[in-house]
Amino acid sequence: METVEKAKEICPTTAQKWIAEGAILVDVRERDEVAALAYDVPNLIHIPLSEFEQRFQEIPKDKKVVMACKGGGRSLKATYYLLNHGYDRENVVNMQHGIVRWVQRGFPTKGDTSSVLGNQGDCCSNSNCC
Repeated sequence: METVEKAKEICPTTAQKWIAEGAILVDVRERDEVAALAYDVPNLIHIPLSEFEQRFQEIPKDKKVVMACKGGGRSLKATYYLLNHGYDRENVVNMQHGIVRWVQRGFPTKGDTSSVLGNQGDCCSNSNCC
């Protein structure tokens, strides 16, 4: 039985640094979610998780890639999918807490942030804030 290494995970603050250094952000949320609220970053690829198996080859293997979704779960699945399909563990990471924490940190978005925040308040009142 083949052993799969644990995927690397980073917080949105670290993801922001990776993106500033040229990493690609891959958003695996569905089309309606992205229409309501999108990441506003350069080098963004949107591949809904429902289309991921058919389209994952659109993600370059020779670049750093940050996988993202709403809360981090779907993007973690997509991260493991890439790792199991020849992508380098050092180049592909999952962004923990997804766009929810991204918005809480005040990072750039397009659209209505209330669609992910609801009544969650300020993330920095919580000791797990990155």
